[in-house]
Amino acid sequence: MPVSVVRFNLVEPGATPASLRARYQAALEMAAYADEHGITTVQTEEHHGVANNWLPSPFAFAAAVFGATRRIAVTVSAIIGPLHDPLRLAEEIAVLDLLSGGRLVTVAGIGYRPEEYALFDVEWKRRGKLQDELLETLLKAWTGEDFTYRGRTVRVTPRPFTDPHPLLLVGGSSEAAARRAARLGLPFFPSAHLPELEAYYKERLVEYGTEGWTMMPAAETPLLHLAEDPGEVWATHGEHFLHEARTYASWQSGDIRSAVKSAATDVAGLRAEGVYRVLTPDECVAQGLDNLVLHPLAGGMPVAEGWRSLRLFCEDVLPRLGG
Repeated sequence: MPVSVVRFNLVEPGATPASLRARYQAALEMAAYADEHGITTVQTEEHHGVANNWLPSPFAFAAAVFGATRRIAVTVSAIIGPLHDPLRLAEEIAVLDLLSGGRLVTVAGIGYRPEEYALFDVEWKRRGKLQDELLETLLKAWTGEDFTYRGRTVRVTPRPFTDPHPLLLVGGSSEAAARRAARLGLPFFPSAHLPELEAYYKERLVEYGTEGWTMMPAAETPLLHLAEDPGEVWATHGEHFLHEARTYASWQSGDIRSAVKSAATDVAGLRAEGVYRVLTPDECVAQGLDNLVLHPLAGGMPVAEGWRSLRLFCEDVLPRLGG
């Protein structure tokens, strides 16, 4: 049975408070529907100060999803670790872990947009040290025991539900991120299909005498949208996929490697590229993917069109995949 993911970043260029509220409500209703139909995971993420209203508070959204669902996991992929207060984050994740019965997965990265650090007055050059402090603090805090934090003794309560601690992965595309994960004995989540980095991580596990594993994106992990007539969707709604692709492209420099990376400058180029794929149910099944990532509200996609895609996936694709 392939892993099935429904992704939400709640982007809506030019949104009004009313339209954005409707989009958020639709996302929760979609998450509940996905849960009822056996989708594995809701995936969300964190970005700040983006003009198109990209979701800045993934844990608040995760809490709402948990309240609307019973089984589905929520993966926050990724948080920008150095922008979070370590003690407060330990509390937030512990409470979400208790509320959800262990359904929260957190991937901690360091981000790649200096303007986000500037927004919160966090020094960009210190991001590596801040990330080390964050991860070390979370692991100590979740024991429920006293520990030393910035020269003083502290204790964080409550303890999480999951033993020994909520699932926490280190994300990134650098050797520094792989070393950090290995040193702390945490699983590693490369931001793209990077087998050479996985090998480096395994070497560091041996060096540090720790244990861990890799959750690496497949060589090909397209963002999917389901439609009876893909050509019509590209013609009518292709601008939404392009908006998101161009936003990502504007953030990525040469040393940033991402599973979602597009060089397209128009809808036709994006369609040919295959990063975003609009497929019929039959075409989706024929892809033979191990990970199916549905993105029903991509780039400000109209809610009604998002629902059409999700229903086709759940009712006409999942049953044929063993769901």
